[in-house]
Amino acid sequence: MHDPFTEAHTLFRKQVRSFTEREIAPHVDQWEKDKCFPTSLFKQAGEVGVFGAHYPEDVGGAGGDFWMSIVKAEELARGGAAGVTMGLLVQADMATPCINDLGTPEQRREFLAPAIAGDRVAALGVSEPGAGSDVAALRTTARLVGDEYVINGAKTFITNGTRCDFVTLMVKTDPDAGHAGISIILCPSDVKGFAVSRALEKAGNWSSDTAELFFEDVRVPKRYLLGKPGMGFVYLMQNFQSERLVGCASGLAGAKLALDRSVEWGRERTVFGKPLIKREYWQQKFVELYTKYEAAKALSYKAIDAYNDEKYVKGGMLSMETTKLVSMAKAYVGDVTGEIMDQCVQFHGGMGYLEELWVARAWRDQRLLRIGGGATEVMRYATAKIMGFG
Repeated sequence: MHDPFTEAHTLFRKQVRSFTEREIAPHVDQWEKDKCFPTSLFKQAGEVGVFGAHYPEDVGGAGGDFWMSIVKAEELARGGAAGVTMGLLVQADMATPCINDLGTPEQRREFLAPAIAGDRVAALGVSEPGAGSDVAALRTTARLVGDEYVINGAKTFITNGTRCDFVTLMVKTDPDAGHAGISIILCPSDVKGFAVSRALEKAGNWSSDTAELFFEDVRVPKRYLLGKPGMGFVYLMQNFQSERLVGCASGLAGAKLALDRSVEWGRERTVFGKPLIKREYWQQKFVELYTKYEAAKALSYKAIDAYNDEKYVKGGMLSMETTKLVSMAKAYVGDVTGEIMDQCVQFHGGMGYLEELWVARAWRDQRLLRIGGGATEVMRYATAKIMGFG
């Protein structure tokens, strides 16, 4: 595959790496204890272009391609806390892409531009207590009354949910039409009837806030409907692809960091009179893990290149072939990075199981990659359908 990175990508990489080393890495231990990173980080990230590098200049972006998002995802992972990365990536690549794609000029000015600047915090409202990967089963409704939508329902597992200024919200505008009755509405959080039911305690990604949201007769203007009514499911399936790809990039970058740090530790750790990395078993194991990392990265980059070509170069809808590649990459990267993190814990022995060492956090943070953005089983089921197996 050709080298996708230009001089502009390289300069942006240096910029995000400097930001990560300066504003994130020194603080992650405290933010993990606090179970949240400061909201002010959104503004800091916006000021250095973290959210807007791949968005048009007319909304405050830099006009770059999707590889800019991959650069950002890879460099933010170097901060050493996936929770921070996830909170920022939700803002950049999960809650806002469909606003850029579908939004009216007014919607893009009101919601997208301030999100890119870091002035407003965004969340994506899809999952519900009874509808996770099965998006078509969601029950939150939005009923058109005059010039307003009246929203009732609940959402769960919402990253940035405790402090978001708006939610890109999946709702049923026609409850009897199945997935054809789903629409997307931009819902500010300062409206009457919107509430954070509770903050959720997670097994990993502690430094990102995750919430359950409740909507009781929430009224928003009809003009906050994003795109066409009833097309939300189609829009979301396209939107999911970018989420999955930045997840792959971030997960692989975190796995590479764990591998490198483990090998470095193994050179210093002496067991039975010899550095641990000098033991043949671990030499073989790390060669295997690095090989799987390279294979997973190659598959991901192939999917990213196809996505970038179809979405940013040609400006069209994604083909089934590209969707298949994305699903394959998401499932494979989840498995590979899970194995890498597990073996890194094993390599550290008892110390690897202590919270005081970075590897325990890396291990529990990674586990979400096989669930969030489409569970591994769903990715393989989707791939099987595209390949005509079902």
